[in-house]
Amino acid sequence: MLIEPVPLVPVAELGGVHFIAIGGAGMSGVAAMYAQAGVPVSGSDQADSATLAELRDLGVRTYVGHDATQLGDATTVVVSSAVRESNPELAEARRRGLRIWHRSTALAALMAGRTGVAVTGTHGKTTTSAMAATLLAGAGADPSWVVGSPLAATGHAWHVGAGEAFVVEADESDGSFLQYPASIVVVTNIEADHLDNWGTPQAYGEGFVRLVTADAVRTVVLSADDPGTRALEVRARAAGKSVVTFGESEGADVRLSGLAYPPSGATATLTADGDTGPLTLAVPGRYNLHNAAAAYAVGRTLGLPGDLLRAGATDFAGTQRRFQPVGEARGVRVFDDYAHHPTEVAATLTAARGLVGEGRLVACFQPHLFTRTREFAGEFGRALGLADEVLVLGIYPAREDPIPGVSGRLVADAAEAAAPGRVRYVEAVADAAPALAALVGPGDLVVTLGAGDVTKVGPALARLLEQG
Repeated sequence: MLIEPVPLVPVAELGGVHFIAIGGAGMSGVAAMYAQAGVPVSGSDQADSATLAELRDLGVRTYVGHDATQLGDATTVVVSSAVRESNPELAEARRRGLRIWHRSTALAALMAGRTGVAVTGTHGKTTTSAMAATLLAGAGADPSWVVGSPLAATGHAWHVGAGEAFVVEADESDGSFLQYPASIVVVTNIEADHLDNWGTPQAYGEGFVRLVTADAVRTVVLSADDPGTRALEVRARAAGKSVVTFGESEGADVRLSGLAYPPSGATATLTADGDTGPLTLAVPGRYNLHNAAAAYAVGRTLGLPGDLLRAGATDFAGTQRRFQPVGEARGVRVFDDYAHHPTEVAATLTAARGLVGEGRLVACFQPHLFTRTREFAGEFGRALGLADEVLVLGIYPAREDPIPGVSGRLVADAAEAAAPGRVRYVEAVADAAPALAALVGPGDLVVTLGAGDVTKVGPALARLLEQG
């Protein structure tokens, strides 16, 4: 289902606000900002967590489980695309005729009166928006920001800053990126995805056109190297927008050259108008250099000095679930990554390959969504073939119901075709860590990949290895 923009109401006029599924990384940050703004905030989630505890410390009334009575006297209810109509709180809100906002609308209301920076694209949204926040902060701009995953440096996915800039990760999956009042829009890349909502690759691409040609948008930051964004550049310029490009292409406004990948991260020479110098990252991968170039372009668009922005890039320590170190035991290193599209899986495994050394690269992948698995099983298999050993799990359904004939075995079979004799399949997440423990040895590097609960596997594997 696609989310259409709705008129905004000033935050001070909303009354009490209740968040359904308040414990998620995206929802919790918005709820925390509302609480800091003095709005009466409540919310519910399926289970208690450290996030709920932090919200309680901010004065938020939290509930574990969902019940219609928990709405209290709220006049506005905030939901995400993952909340189903059968949720008793949402059903009660509709019965009462309360204002029901998608999370993106609640966040957009917070941005009113600020210089909005919306970071989107098929891949790299979270990292690029987090990098933009980090680089702007390093240059003294103190932006507000809300991103999709907590920053490793702060443990938070949000910040209320004193500066004018407000950076948000803008989700294209459900069309909610159209809601944000952004004057600067970053599009990292465009590749067909989320066709369960958009229907066709053409409709998906047109969503980005609608975004960058919106009246409020002044500047569009685009990859000079990506075919999807190069096509978008033509449409943006035709609409009278200022366009800033980044990448390795010779004509890029923010150009990367001399890319290198030392064990400590990634480096390049960055060249832009009036500034040339080293770009040094503590996170690995070519794609992260591109993400940093996009973030740098945002800072320059806001008038910040290039040397300070490049210096700020060294402070970026990553975000949770983006090639995040999990542990090391018995000579085996374990990382966790959110990659859930074939291009993302391939990019992560390519970056990981540079860190393996003499050992093997072991990938543990959990497909996400039945529709995505059906559409991209072959591509997932080929991407996973970049690893030396592959373990494929059953599908994490998220918001979807099963589709007959679609299972994780489709991906496992495709991976077996790409990497004969190097692929194993287990259906249950609980069986993944024991299977990996029996497979790995000293020197191996394990990456767990996916947008579901595969994130549990890395810590469980590390514990098994520690126990010997």
